[in-house]
Amino acid sequence: MATPNVKDIVEQQSRGPRLERSIRLNFVGDWGMANFHRICSWLTQQFCDRAGGSSRVGIWNIRYGGIEAVLDVFRGEAQLAVATPAQMISTALTGQGIFAPYGPMPSLRALGVLPQNDRLILAIHPKYGIKSFEDLRQKRPALRIATSTNDGTNFIGFTAYAFMECHGITAEVLKSWGGKYVTAHRPEQAIALVQAGEADALLQEAVMTPWWADIMENHKYDALAAEASALARFAERYPNTAAQYPDPLPAGFWSTLTEPLHTLDFSDFVILVRDDLPEDVAHLLTWCLVETRSAIEGQYKHLKPERSPLTYPLCPAKMARSPIPLHEGAKRYYQEAGHL
Repeated sequence: MATPNVKDIVEQQSRGPRLERSIRLNFVGDWGMANFHRICSWLTQQFCDRAGGSSRVGIWNIRYGGIEAVLDVFRGEAQLAVATPAQMISTALTGQGIFAPYGPMPSLRALGVLPQNDRLILAIHPKYGIKSFEDLRQKRPALRIATSTNDGTNFIGFTAYAFMECHGITAEVLKSWGGKYVTAHRPEQAIALVQAGEADALLQEAVMTPWWADIMENHKYDALAAEASALARFAERYPNTAAQYPDPLPAGFWSTLTEPLHTLDFSDFVILVRDDLPEDVAHLLTWCLVETRSAIEGQYKHLKPERSPLTYPLCPAKMARSPIPLHEGAKRYYQEAGHL
């Protein structure tokens, strides 16, 4: 990708709506070195280029599993957060699932969705010869399954335990086999447990990462297809948490994957705000989100789209299709631009 010259940069900064007044905002990203912080940094620069000269945006990190980002926005402690999977975050509106202890959060709104094609997958060391969940239930091995912490804050951990329970394997059942969950908050930390020999199965998302490729292609783990009955059970027990019939992971995604793999959806980043964010601020942020998208796409183009944590090219019409109601300022932008 060609490096833009100074003239191009100045012209880009002069485009679009502007705010004469200065604005102070707080965004919530991720733990500090992953995709959400990168997205927040991009929006910070684009927004401040077009707002009053004393505008400032702080980017906060999370310490636990991600739910704190949603709560910070709902409580007004931050004005914007990035969260995933988008469909699961929609359950905050009604206080379902992992959000049940906090009650409904009907004031949450979205500026848009950034596509991220992801899945939650269970993969097992080849020494066990387990090719299906039926094999797993029959052989009952003393598996050490590396996944994310299920502590009420972590969307991955919550979903992972629920996914297994819908296949008839609770934490208690796993323990009765002599097995256990080995957990950490971040995906790469859980995968590192497998690479270090501290676990012999992996239940995790971020399937496009080199860490997953190492587990599947170098360690030859067997990825288990989710059972249709378990996916239906998940949809019934945890409504609106994931797409009930996601596209399968295609054969060849890893060299060891010889046929399409049906499993649980864990896709898309949602840009969260609250309904009382000033309309013109939400409008400008959404304009930046869509109209300067090439700036964030360029940070991922060294990766193939199917291997990228952010699936590019970004399509404005798809960005507007949010499972969470759009903020009025975002809606105005998408309508004016002909994307909604």
